Amino acid sequence: MNKPDQNIINEIAQELDCGNECYFNQKTKELICLPNADLMETAGEDYYKEMFQDDFKKIESQKKDLIKFEVLESFESFRIMEDFKNQVENDEFAEKLDQALNRRKPFQNFKNLIDNSEYREQWFKFKQKEIEKIVINTIERKNAGI
Repeated sequence: MNKPDQNIINEIAQELDCGNECYFNQKTKELICLPNADLMETAGEDYYKEMFQDDFKKIESQKKDLIKFEVLESFESFRIMEDFKNQVENDEFAEKLDQALNRRKPFQNFKNLIDNSEYREQWFKFKQKEIEKIVINTIERKNAGI
């Protein structure tokens, strides 16, 4: 199968960044996204299953044709932040990012620095591209039977 068009890759990456898991049917080009399990814990398992029962049925009936995209693990998100820090050309800001990533609460520290910097938009574009690479890699592995 060919990889999906860039719009689908972009949408999957955005959903993953929001903490949703996604299922993509390469044959029908349908995308099913579900909020992560935190919602289930907050809303209750019964409510969660009822709220998304149609999606769960589609997933079950199309299982063999679906590619599942899992929410990023913390280490994956951390690696993306480190990669961003390593490509920042301003040594002083890169050092601040490095310090933020090596203190307690690295995600919060990193976010605070980025949100109050001239690098905010650059960060969001970088993160999107990196998540898109993960999406493409997942599709390629699935199509290769890995």
